[in-house]
Formats: sequence, structure tokens, C-alpha cells
Amino acid sequence: ISRECGSFFWLRPPVRAMLSYYLQVIDSEKERSKFERIYYRYRSLLFAVAMKLLRNEQDAEDAVQQAFLSIIENLDKISAEDCPKTRSYVVTITERKAIDILRTRSRLADVDFDETVRGLEAPLPGDNGLADAMMKLPARYREILLLRYDNGYNTGELAAILRIKRESVNRLLLRAKNALKKAMEEGGGAL
Repeated sequence: ISRECGSFFWLRPPVRAMLSYYLQVIDSEKERSKFERIYYRYRSLLFAVAMKLLRNEQDAEDAVQQAFLSIIENLDKISAEDCPKTRSYVVTITERKAIDILRTRSRLADVDFDETVRGLEAPLPGDNGLADAMMKLPARYREILLLRYDNGYNTGELAAILRIKRESVNRLLLRAKNALKKAMEEGGGAL
């Protein structure tokens, strides 16, 4: 039994096998230890995020596995394992991977699909109505804004993380900022 996020769960053999696989692809012991703490801290949360969007256990596991691989690729950018910034980053990556699976499953165009998916309703740090406005945004917009402004990724890094062109990142950021401004105005807040 392992303790994670205040609850107990059984580690099934495939979970241990996946952790072992992840640890094998990480070079340094320090990074392995850091990833292992992230893995145990957020695995249940990431699975819940993926299940909420995908409603299928196998697809949710796939999304979580893809998210952890992406986290490994960007492990050097995570400074503290147990902080709101890291939580928002891993949730955002998992949402992205789940949306990719949904997109593949539904064969809808990127823009049409991304505009309609609401994503996970999760509390975000902030005040003055910004968190409420962020939660009104489609998952794709919320994702790009969090990665850019909360996690501090530049356009090139965002293009690599999201696997889209830099120009697409800029257009998506502009649309997301405009949507956030509109949501703030409708909610009585100001940017």
C-alpha cells in the first residue's frame, strides 16, 4: 500500500512496472528521486483528470503514461514537487494528453474540438475573479495561459510541449488572452 494525496491505494504490478520503466530512462539519481516523488504525489490526481475527460480506464492510463513521459522530458523545469505551480503543470499536461486522445478518437479538427472541450474543473490559485474567469475558458486556452504565464515557458518551449508550430502558439495565446479578457469583463473583474 502507498500513501498518496491523503488516501491509500494498492500499487498494482503494472503501476510498479511503469514506474520502473520511467526511472530507467532518467539519467541521474537525483532526477530519478525527484520524478519518483512527483509520480507518487500526482499519479492518482492525473488518473482522475484523465478519467473525467476520457471516461475510459485504458485511455486514461494511456494519457497518464504520455503525461509522465512529457514530464520526464521537462523534469529540469520543475523546481519543487509539492507546489501549486507543479500541480497546475502536471494537470495541464495530462489534460492535453487526454484531449489528444479524444481528438484522435473523434477525428475532429483541432480548432473546432479545442474550442468545445471544457476540461477539468479544478481550483486555480489566484484572486480578483481571475481563477473564476480561467475556469470558464476552454481547456486548450486555460492550458496555454497556465503554461505561458504560470509556468513561464517561452514560445519555443510551448511549441515543443504542445507539439505545434510557434506561429500556432502565438495565435493560440492571442485567442486565449482575448477569451480571458472577455470572461473577466463578463464576470465584473478587470485585467
